Amino acid sequence: MTSIDVLLVVLLSLGAIQGLIYGIILWRTHSQNRLANKFLATILCFFAYRLVVEILKFFDIGFYDFWYHILLEYNWIYGALIFLFVKAYVTPNFKLELKKDWIHFLPVIIEFIWSNFIKTQNFYWDGTKESLSWLGYYGYIAWMHYPTMYVVSTLLIIFYCIKAEHLLKNAYQKHEIIRENTKWIARLVKVLKLFAIFIVIIVMTDLIFFDYAFNRWYNYPLFIGLAAITYWLGIEGFNRRYTLAYKPSVQLSDKEKQQLKSLAKNISASMQDEKLFKNPDLNLTNFSEHFDVKPYLITKCLNIIFKKKFNDFVNEYRIEEVKRLLEEGNDQQYTLLALAYESGFNSKASFNRAVKKITGQSPSALKTN
Repeated sequence: MTSIDVLLVVLLSLGAIQGLIYGIILWRTHSQNRLANKFLATILCFFAYRLVVEILKFFDIGFYDFWYHILLEYNWIYGALIFLFVKAYVTPNFKLELKKDWIHFLPVIIEFIWSNFIKTQNFYWDGTKESLSWLGYYGYIAWMHYPTMYVVSTLLIIFYCIKAEHLLKNAYQKHEIIRENTKWIARLVKVLKLFAIFIVIIVMTDLIFFDYAFNRWYNYPLFIGLAAITYWLGIEGFNRRYTLAYKPSVQLSDKEKQQLKSLAKNISASMQDEKLFKNPDLNLTNFSEHFDVKPYLITKCLNIIFKKKFNDFVNEYRIEEVKRLLEEGNDQQYTLLALAYESGFNSKASFNRAVKKITGQSPSALKTN
């Protein structure tokens, strides 16, 4: 082996070892993300397996020997696993339905059967075209001498990554998704999609313009990219194995629901009639004392009924009050900051932060709205 071969073996081994170790850890992790973690573990193990197959080729293992018939291709499963991982991660109480979801595994079943068929042609090959059937001969040519398996694999990854991105967008509408906890998923899907697009462009350019003559020049750099992705994915998955993408649903009895709805009605009435928000020292403690309930009930009511945190709930009323004062023409007599103080804000910084967070605009934009 040359020094370059040794370097390649080391780089591919790092990705493979990382994938196997973190794959095992994720598979054995017990959390609310249990099924999602198992899908991610499976992805890592299949990536690691693919890297191991390439590593063995440096030691002349897998070239038309016993291992040639054992080390089969499973390239067409990546896309489905990525999609199902994302689906399990962002869907509460997700369950794999074999009757419905089996279709995603159809490509790899086809690949497995076809790969076995093609590799058995070596038992009949005697050096002549006539020794093989028409399907066996041309199938062997298409499978072994053209990038068929790689092109289909990358197209499947691109297709399922697009489906995963669409799923992420729709999840925000269907469930209470914690956006901060899904950013790494969006990055993962984007990187895999771009990597697949890059591969298919390189391979098709070589095939169309150079008759697939330069595949060995970029073959291992592409696998180094796969090793890097596997290494990174293992670390990300390990660090996020207990992180939930959605807020767990709260199961309430009819009595609790009625209690929270009644409290919500009182809160809304008091905020509108008594303008409690105008108190710059308003906090959860004195707010709950006003309604003679425990603070945790106020928090629970705001989270479940209004779907807001306490500060955001109060600041929305304050911002609406600033808008009302502006409509009355008070900006002619008072500055915007003075109106903010009048509405219950206790500092310029808190006013600016609240407006930016709730409206997505700067405070000066309130004058034009």
